[in-house]
Amino acid sequence: MLDLGRNHLNGTISHCLGEISGLEVLGLNNNHFSGKINATFNTENRLNIINLYGNKLKGKVPQSLINCTYLVFPDLGNNKLNDTFPSLLGGLPDLSSNGFSGNLPVSLFENFQAMKINGENSGIQEYVADKYSVSYANTFIVTTKGLDLEFPRVLTTEIIINLSRNRFEGHIPTIIGDLVGLGTLNLSNNGLEGVIPASLHQLSVLESLDLSSNKIDGEIPQQLASLTFLEVLNLSHNHLVGCIAKGKQFDTFKNSSYQGNDGLRGFPLSKDCGGDDGVPQPTTPVELDDDEE
Repeated sequence: MLDLGRNHLNGTISHCLGEISGLEVLGLNNNHFSGKINATFNTENRLNIINLYGNKLKGKVPQSLINCTYLVFPDLGNNKLNDTFPSLLGGLPDLSSNGFSGNLPVSLFENFQAMKINGENSGIQEYVADKYSVSYANTFIVTTKGLDLEFPRVLTTEIIINLSRNRFEGHIPTIIGDLVGLGTLNLSNNGLEGVIPASLHQLSVLESLDLSSNKIDGEIPQQLASLTFLEVLNLSHNHLVGCIAKGKQFDTFKNSSYQGNDGLRGFPLSKDCGGDDGVPQPTTPVELDDDEE
């Protein structure tokens, strides 16, 4: 185990760190390391945990990371990595707050087999990388329900996708609706376009959905009103139009869930969604000045 996290170390990460025989835990998180991730991970490495969270690392994710066949917890979040999404490394649990670009790869979500099962029904209470909990504080920064929370331990049944604060483009894959064990989905602060897939209504245990600050258009699927576990919804600062879904959880969300969508109408917004016949009122396009655009 090599834990140098939460210091003021700077400079670059040495290439030899991925070649230390017998090393299972590498903790360099919350320092001031910069430059590229120069470490070369050979096929003989036995790394279970690689924590590089909260540095100033740039460049690409090293392809040699695919050689880490024992890896349980890799965390590259909150850096300045700039790469197209590394599909070969789809097992990385935390890639938020970087500069990843390109379309969200459908093949990535197809391979998330464990997310296609509702883990709450399994009866298994296990923690991620739990065998190191006595000697290593393997903390997690979990972004959920609008908050960045630090947890010392996280259950394996807590299923989260957080790809926020990157530069992803394209459409939200409809296949995400197959990930029925998902509790939190955060794709905010990207450049995603198209519509919100109606298939998201299949995420029956979803508690937090954040699609804010993208370029998503179209209407909010009325089917999402069936998500009775949904506690936090943020669709703000997109190009959504039409009537907001009614009933159940949607009767509890506030204006902040929808602000920045001039084409939306209905509760809780001040714009009426039509008369008793439910016919939507026509909207007038709003011109934006340079700053708003």
